[in-house]
Amino acid sequence: MSGADPSAQTIYQIINSAVQPLTDTVESTFFFAVPVAGADLPLIVLWLIIGGLFFTVYLRFINVRGFMHAWAVLTGKYAQSDDPGEISQFRALTTAISGTVGIGNIAGVAVAISMGGAGATFWLIVAGLLGMSTKMAECTLGVRYRRIDAQGKVSGGPMYYLRHGFGELNRPRLGRALGGFYAATMVLGCLGIGNMFQSNQSAAILIDITGGDASPIAGMGWLVGLIMAIAVGVITLGGIRSIAATTVRMVPFMALLYIVLALLVILLDIERLPKAVARIWHGAFSPEGVAGGVLGVMIIGFRRAVFSNEAGLGSAAIAHSTARTPFPASEGHIGLLGPFIDTVVICTLTALVLIITGHDAVAPGTLSGIELSTRAFESTLSWSGIPLAVCALLFAFSTIIGWEYYGVIAFTYLLGDSRLARIGFQLIFLGFVIIGASIELTAVVDLSDALVFIIAIPNLIGLYLLAPVIKAEIDRYAAHRSRT
Repeated sequence: MSGADPSAQTIYQIINSAVQPLTDTVESTFFFAVPVAGADLPLIVLWLIIGGLFFTVYLRFINVRGFMHAWAVLTGKYAQSDDPGEISQFRALTTAISGTVGIGNIAGVAVAISMGGAGATFWLIVAGLLGMSTKMAECTLGVRYRRIDAQGKVSGGPMYYLRHGFGELNRPRLGRALGGFYAATMVLGCLGIGNMFQSNQSAAILIDITGGDASPIAGMGWLVGLIMAIAVGVITLGGIRSIAATTVRMVPFMALLYIVLALLVILLDIERLPKAVARIWHGAFSPEGVAGGVLGVMIIGFRRAVFSNEAGLGSAAIAHSTARTPFPASEGHIGLLGPFIDTVVICTLTALVLIITGHDAVAPGTLSGIELSTRAFESTLSWSGIPLAVCALLFAFSTIIGWEYYGVIAFTYLLGDSRLARIGFQLIFLGFVIIGASIELTAVVDLSDALVFIIAIPNLIGLYLLAPVIKAEIDRYAAHRSRT
């Protein structure tokens, strides 16, 4: 990255050498891949896919039958001014989406399509639809087991439903252990996927659009990071209310801007759309497909989807727990909209732009993901580079503020909810924003990313064992709706 600071990079290389063995251990233990029909199947991805399948069937296809009601709830139709919680259900959704809609929706999809071909898009959509059911389960439990203090401040998420839910199952020690493990892993992991990677890519994008190596900020990634850190600090020091007040404006704007750009490309090349759809369908099931045929394309699509919408990780439940509602399943319905917006809409539009413009055939590794997506947009809209960069920067910034909140809740779960603990973690988090923008990222961010996906293990264990509670809450909410 042109914005890498030499002195910071030297320090980082020293840290890398110390962290790399731990990264290798974590990845070999939890990201073990089984070779099947010429494709590597990461067990962590299989774990997430199985979760989506299970809850889709167990909850009687709630992702389909609850879809329209979710939109009705989102409008505030059923809200009451005295409902318990901190922020509106709409603001809870925008906060959660801010954490999932990031650079990966532009860059990550491009990498997946270049590796798996057009057919990976089909499996990306399928995984997004299945992830809606998992998010329903997570967000329902998040509200069911949240804690509201005397000042009305809410704390919730997997660590809380693991601890208190397992307590109800007479397994308090297991619940405490899994909850503590989840929180500790979230604290470490949030510094990578939701922080350093985002600020690093933001610096790279800004340097690129201002002249690349000739940019006035070339070699000054730290300055970009410092500005971002200040902006993040101003917003996040006010807590969830301040974060939600920002995301409620930022998320709709950035999503709409990106969707409009993508639709313009598709409409201007509309004659190629039927062929693109046919290629997606054929590529999804063709045994001659790349990366191990059908299974390989399926794995690539599913992997991109679960890494994008985070269904199964439980992270979004932390934000959704703050929503004002007396019914956990009501917020569960709102939660299922996240993967739909993030994956089924935004990621799919990115894939269609790549396929329609012919940029899905670029050899893997030839271009970075963000460069490939930018070229695809600019091949039809020559002026789209700057607005696309604005989208990417907003995606990255929104992800940082969303994950900062997740980290704070996990940190205070471990050390107690005090002002000192919150401010202490926030300062550490802001420091990592600057570091991420200043250096080339390798082993440390790889470790952070690996740790984030490890949290799917205790989270899904909790979801499975508490599945009857989820179903009971959905039935209770349905009974309430039938009486009103």
